[in-house]
Amino acid sequence: MTATQDAPPISPDITVKPVNKRARSAPFPISLYQTAVGKKWVMAITGIMFLGFVFAHMFGNLKMYLGPEEYNAYAAGLRTMLHPILPNNFALWVLRLGLIGAFALHLHCAYSLTMMNKRARPTRYQSKRDYIAANFASQTMRWSGIWLLLFIIFHLANLTFGKVAISGPGFQEGDVYANVVNTFNQPLISAIYILSMLALGVHLFHGAWSIFQSLGINNPRYNAARKYFAIGFTVIVVGANISFPIAVLAGVVGN
Repeated sequence: MTATQDAPPISPDITVKPVNKRARSAPFPISLYQTAVGKKWVMAITGIMFLGFVFAHMFGNLKMYLGPEEYNAYAAGLRTMLHPILPNNFALWVLRLGLIGAFALHLHCAYSLTMMNKRARPTRYQSKRDYIAANFASQTMRWSGIWLLLFIIFHLANLTFGKVAISGPGFQEGDVYANVVNTFNQPLISAIYILSMLALGVHLFHGAWSIFQSLGINNPRYNAARKYFAIGFTVIVVGANISFPIAVLAGVVGN
C-alpha cells in the first residue's frame, strides 16, 4: 500500500487557514525614516538647513551697523522677495513654513532617537561614569533645544508680530531698526537674548560637529577639521549675535 493510501482522510470539520502574506512595507522614504539611520540623516539635513539659516540671519542683521536706512531696506527686501512674481511676504512665509516643518522633523527625530537609545542601552552593566559621559551631550542638547524653542516663540512675538517687550513708542510696522533698538534698550530683554545666544552656541557646536558623523563622514583624518569648523562657525555666529544687544546698550547703535 502506498503512503498516499495510508494517510488518514482530512476531516471536513477542519478548516485549513491560508498562509498570511508578509505585510507590505512602507514606501521608501517612510521606511527609511523609521530606522535609526534614516532619522540621523533627517536630523543632519535639517541641521544643515538651520546652520544656513542662522548664518544668513546673522549676516543680514549686521546691516544694523550701517544705520536705519540700510537695515530697514534689508528687512523690506525680505518681505518683497520674488515680487512681483509672487505677492509680498509670500516667499518669506514659504521659507518660514519650511523652517517650521524642518524644526518639527528635527524635534521628532531627536525624541525618537533618544527613545531608541534608552531601549537599547544595557543599563545593568553600564557604569555610572560611562552613563554620565555618554549622556552629557544629549542632555545638553535637549535643554538648550527647549530653551531655544521658547526663545524662538518669544523672538517672533517680540520682533515679528510686535506683541511683547518693546519699549518706547512700541512696535512700529516696517521700522525694524527702531524695534530692535527699543527692544535691546531694555537690559532684561538683552540679558535674555544673550543667554539664548549662549544656548544657541552649545547647540551649534555639538550639531556642527555631529552632522558629519550622522551622514557617515567619520574619519579620524577629518576629525580635527570638523572640530575647527564647529568652533569657528559657533564663535562667528554667536559672537556677532551677542554684539547686537551689547552695541545698543553701550550706545554704539541707537535711534
